[in-house]
Amino acid sequence: MTLSDHMSPTPYRRPTMVSDLLHDGWDRLVSVQPDPGPWVVVATAVGAGMLVATPAAWSVSRHVLTLVHEGAHGVAALLTGRRLAGIRLHSDTSGLTVSHGRPTGAGMVVTAVAGYVGPALVGLGAAWLLSTGRAVAVLWALLALLALLLVQIRNWFGLWSVLVSTAVVLAASWWLAAEARSAFAYLVTWFLLLAAPRPVLELRVARRRRRSRDSDADQLARLTHLPAALWMLLFLAVTVVALLLGVVLLLPGSLLGRAG
Repeated sequence: MTLSDHMSPTPYRRPTMVSDLLHDGWDRLVSVQPDPGPWVVVATAVGAGMLVATPAAWSVSRHVLTLVHEGAHGVAALLTGRRLAGIRLHSDTSGLTVSHGRPTGAGMVVTAVAGYVGPALVGLGAAWLLSTGRAVAVLWALLALLALLLVQIRNWFGLWSVLVSTAVVLAASWWLAAEARSAFAYLVTWFLLLAAPRPVLELRVARRRRRSRDSDADQLARLTHLPAALWMLLFLAVTVVALLLGVVLLLPGSLLGRAG
């Protein structure tokens, strides 16, 4: 009697649509994307700069920064053991994140700090991923943040904002060609890095005109008994340093490296 008499052939399992999608998604996530040409890096940086510097464009694009700002508050609250109660995004580009827990202490301080520095740190992390050629990972990380926001949104405008943003990022990560996908990831990354310092500067102007006395900086001043101006200086320092590091990460691989 041969060995084959005791063994039945392994049945063939036809791949399902879900498994195919998961396999394809995983391949995209871990694969290295084509390095965009120098002109793409420059063009996306210029485009992002225009979104930040042009008043008409900024009035719309700032909603994206608010998404990340409030998402950073939410992530910080969860990581420090606080209970996230809801997030609101408003049509005037303001937002509100509510969490429950101790009203003082390190957890509350970290949660308050995270808002203004969050976009810069997300942009810096995205720049690092792009420097390794992982544009899809950048887009999927943004989708994860949007998913957190989606389950915590508590108003209609916020829900609409998150759904539109999710649809745009999802479409870019799944249907764009590899080169266009990388360009989109660069545009978003440049925008986060370049835009992060502007709300801090706007906050300083608003406080000098006595239009804002309940900002994150003011809350931190009450929590720590340190001046709000010192916290704004910290916000500005973090956002500017993140921008400089992001430039170093984004430019050498596509510009300086090619020139050598």
